[in-house]
Amino acid sequence: MQVLAKQEDSVNASVSVSISNTSIQDEVQKIATKAAKTMKMDGFRVGKVPVSAVIKRYGKELEYDAEQNLFKEAINEALKELKKESKDMIAEPFVEKLDRNDKELKADLVISFKPEVKLDDYEKLIPEYSSPKVTKKELDARKEEGLKSFAKTEPIKEQRALKEGDFAKFDFEGFIDGKAFDGGKAENFTLEIGSKQFIPGFEEAMIGLKVGEEKDISVPFPKDYGVPSLAGKEAVFKIKLHEILELVLPKLDEELLKKLLPGEENPSEEMLEERLKEQIKKEKLYKLINEELRVKFADTLIEHYDFDLPRGVVEQETDIQFRTALSTFSEDELKEIRENTQKAKEKRDSFKDEARKSVKLTFIVDELAKLRKVSVSDQEVIQAVYFEAYRYGSDPKLMLEDYRKQGILPAIKMSLLEEKLFNDIFMPKEEKKSSKKEDK
Repeated sequence: MQVLAKQEDSVNASVSVSISNTSIQDEVQKIATKAAKTMKMDGFRVGKVPVSAVIKRYGKELEYDAEQNLFKEAINEALKELKKESKDMIAEPFVEKLDRNDKELKADLVISFKPEVKLDDYEKLIPEYSSPKVTKKELDARKEEGLKSFAKTEPIKEQRALKEGDFAKFDFEGFIDGKAFDGGKAENFTLEIGSKQFIPGFEEAMIGLKVGEEKDISVPFPKDYGVPSLAGKEAVFKIKLHEILELVLPKLDEELLKKLLPGEENPSEEMLEERLKEQIKKEKLYKLINEELRVKFADTLIEHYDFDLPRGVVEQETDIQFRTALSTFSEDELKEIRENTQKAKEKRDSFKDEARKSVKLTFIVDELAKLRKVSVSDQEVIQAVYFEAYRYGSDPKLMLEDYRKQGILPAIKMSLLEEKLFNDIFMPKEEKKSSKKEDK
């Protein structure tokens, strides 16, 4: 076997490997001999299976294993030439070119190492921003939200038609093609008009009704409706309005303040407003960080700092982005990719620039996190997966195991690290302190 290793840049090395077919067959013989000692095969006792029988039955698999073993030996030899160790490698070596003939197997491999990232004076690149302000209108709206949780509905006093924001008490029965369907009937049902609780068009069609009036409402079920037998069907609902109610907000007295500010000895409206103001301000700040500052700072870091990227990692990220995008391709695009390998390669390579940016940012974030002593524990990753599972009604243990098998957990950890890091950079000190208190 011949191995020639050459350092391309600070983090990548090319390795040319030539393996004779004789070496491959010798390795096949060695693997088959070892397997024959423990293999079970019909017609033979355990340990008595002829090596020739093993090779005859598992020839292709044995050749693949033999080649992989020899490639590993080639990589180890290349690392010695480069004066590196296997622990220095990042990502699996990838085959750039492979040729076979009657005499030998030739391959060009690329092995990659972790880059050294120096972020001198990165603080100067942090974009400036103004602390978010809270308007009286926003504060009043948030206060009203809190009061609504303790509000009650009462019949309206004046005689008028139903309008958006009212609560309607009514009977309804739904029909498709003149026939009633299961789940389409209720009596004295209460619905907030404008809540979008019913299918689109239903609540809007009720506006203008007066108590005691009846009406037929014709609306289509959405095409993606959860019940397949109803999805996309035109339905007619016969309704009768019995009562119009309105939401009556409670008075903000001492008793209610204690419920809105639990744990406070002498709660006041001023104290509530200050608490709500802090809450709104923090929400605005999180939004500003995640939707604007984070992206702007990341783009600046990527553009400002230059270092060699490990090609193995870039190739992996390109594959991930390409596979992720497949679900967005049209049928024509997918057909072209399946039938034309050159087009498939071109399409995949079109993701390479974004992959480079993503990989570069990953190393920058990793180094920034070390500089600022920000980290994410394995327990935090598990909590994030469990939270996602609960949101979608999935089994958290199964989702965690599935993500582990797919190798998704490192990406989740990096995502959490990014969020934590950028919050650490942009969030004012007083906000950080209050966040830590809430976490406790």
